Amino acid sequence: MIISMMRSCCSSINSHLLRRPTPIKQSLIIPSLFFYSEPNTKSNAHLFLRGIHNTSMGDQSFQNPRYVVKKVLARPQREGNGATVRRSIGSGSGLTYLDPFLLLDYFSASAPSGFPDHPHRGFETVTYMLEGACTHQDFAGHKGTIRAGDLQWMTAGRGIIHSEMPGGAGVNTGLQLWINLSSKDKMMEPRYQEIQSRDINRVERDGVDVRIIAGEAFGVRSPVYTRTPTMYLDFTLSPGAKVEQRIPESWNAFVYVLDGEGVFGEAEAAPATSHHALVLSTGDGLGVWNRAGRALRFLLIGGEPLDEAVVQYGPFVMNTQAEIQQAIEDFHECKNGFEKAKHWVSTP
Repeated sequence: MIISMMRSCCSSINSHLLRRPTPIKQSLIIPSLFFYSEPNTKSNAHLFLRGIHNTSMGDQSFQNPRYVVKKVLARPQREGNGATVRRSIGSGSGLTYLDPFLLLDYFSASAPSGFPDHPHRGFETVTYMLEGACTHQDFAGHKGTIRAGDLQWMTAGRGIIHSEMPGGAGVNTGLQLWINLSSKDKMMEPRYQEIQSRDINRVERDGVDVRIIAGEAFGVRSPVYTRTPTMYLDFTLSPGAKVEQRIPESWNAFVYVLDGEGVFGEAEAAPATSHHALVLSTGDGLGVWNRAGRALRFLLIGGEPLDEAVVQYGPFVMNTQAEIQQAIEDFHECKNGFEKAKHWVSTP
């Protein structure tokens, strides 16, 4: 159910460091992505956000309304085994890291393409299906299928190896978000939270329809526990509708436009269209207007920054280079969280 993870873990680059002589399928594809930030510093985008003072003409119901400081168009690229992703956060996207978010992919896959067996350590993956289905299985025996509107929140922690493959006919689409874990949580035991579409809390009011995946909107909270405090809201606005959403002022936040076009943050701002990610300034809330003739659908995602060093090697995200080397060794030798990988391969 965590298909998109393969995007960053499953680029077309095979790393000899991650190849080991075990039954893991030879289709395992790992990117040689490496990202480093110094301890107690922030990425360029994070520094940029912290240096901004709001002078916008945004909605006056907020003392310090947020507005757009960076716009990134997520362009299609090939990932995994024949799948396509649009990456708005992550390597090569123009927005490498937005603390605590490591990656956001909009993915599309049709059988037999997908994201075959691959590992993770040190972060969480959130898979949210839009159309079709995704079948997930891991080396601990967990297996299932999430369908349109369903959610899987996977905490990889000390180690998971799994596959994410199309679970429906035709084109299967969804989003996968990678959320960093703090140093104290990186080696925790893996866990899953799975919610079917019908059980996701939803509010409809004055032309606004919001599905509350994590966090709170209109006084309604999601039951999902976020180890790194996170907001994840799926909004649909009818033509002419407006919404105001509060965001904790210390959090980083961004918007991903799924469909239609909308005005974000400032009433006179230029509209943003589908597959654009909009990084928001600091502030206590966001105003959004739909002035188009069709529905606007977008995600509003925010999280509390960890302010920790980030060292990433493909699907391993730790705090130091030594910890990355240890993760590679553990993966090779099937130890310290990867024990169950020794005789495991996913089944078709």
